[in-house]
Order: sequence, then C-alpha cells, then structure tokens
Amino acid sequence: MKKEDLFDDFLKQFKTGVELSNFLKQLQKRGLEKILDGELDDHLDHVKHQKSKEGNTRNGYSQKKVRSSFGQDNIQIPRDREGSFNPIIVPKRGNIVDGIENIIVSLYAKGMSNSDIEEQIRELYNFDISTSSISRITDRISEDIVAWQNRPLEPVYLIVWMDGIVFKVRENSKVVTRQFILQWALEGMAGKKSWVFG
Repeated sequence: MKKEDLFDDFLKQFKTGVELSNFLKQLQKRGLEKILDGELDDHLDHVKHQKSKEGNTRNGYSQKKVRSSFGQDNIQIPRDREGSFNPIIVPKRGNIVDGIENIIVSLYAKGMSNSDIEEQIRELYNFDISTSSISRITDRISEDIVAWQNRPLEPVYLIVWMDGIVFKVRENSKVVTRQFILQWALEGMAGKKSWVFG
C-alpha cells in the first residue's frame, strides 16, 4: 500500500473541518507536552524514572492555559523540585505559543491597530487576547523597525524606483490626508537591493 493511500484512508475518518481542527489541536497539545518533558529531561540531565545524579528531580506537573493558532487549551507543564526549570517552547509567565505571536507581528506590520488585531484573533481563533498583550508583543520588534528605518543610506544608487499612494484617514475626530511612499533602490552592479518605506 502506498503512502498516499494510507494518508487518504486516515483523512476519511474526519467528516468535517471542525473534527480535523480538533484533531490537530489535540496533536499540538500532545506534541507540546512531549517537548516540555524532553526539555525537563535535558535540564535534569536524566530521563524520567532514572536515578538523579544531583538532588534536583521531577516534581509533577502544573496546568497552564496556552493560546495558539488552534485556539486555547490547557497543557501539563512538568516541574522540578528546585523550580529552576524554565521551558523554552512555553516560557514561564508566557501563555502564547510562538505561531500566534508571528501572526500578531504580521498583522501589526500590515498596519492594523492593536484593537483590530484583538478583534481578528477573537474571530479567527476563538479566544481573547488583550490589547496590552498585543502591545507587549509588538513593542519587542518596534526597536528593530526603528533601527532599520534610521539606518544610513548609501551615497549613490544605480537605479531608484519610487511609488506612492495618498489616502484619507480619520485621526482625532478629523479626516486627514496621509501618504505611503515606497522607494526601491539598486546599489551598484552587485545587485544589492534596498527597500525604504516612508
């Protein structure tokens, strides 16, 4: 039997998109829990049920509510006796799995406001995320954006292409005109390209 046939047989068990989505959500949950167990094994330098070389050992699990692109779910986070275990995939005091943060940054980069992002996350993934959480996520990258925007430009460009759009927006109860200018430059014969947004 071919791999494709096995895959088709496997997918036949799902009658709706919701069933498939629930399966993927459970698969992600189990995957996260297994990865966290592996991270603790590495932190303690021994696997479960093996005698510890040092005094620090496993100390059960705690529940944590996490948010991901599949929605909100409770997972089991393993603990150690000394409390020194700090997971990488779901950090302490963090409740958002990496994929959703990338989506928030992408929506922010496309110009959506924090409240618009909050509404989109609620509609798409069926959980609430506060505008302050969104601000914390986007603030992490804003320094890099400002540094990139303020980088020194080359003194001479071989080709420069510019385009722009003018649009009206409501700002402080007034309609004002704003513009978005895109500049594209080719530096020398090496073909190095540079983008400038204004």
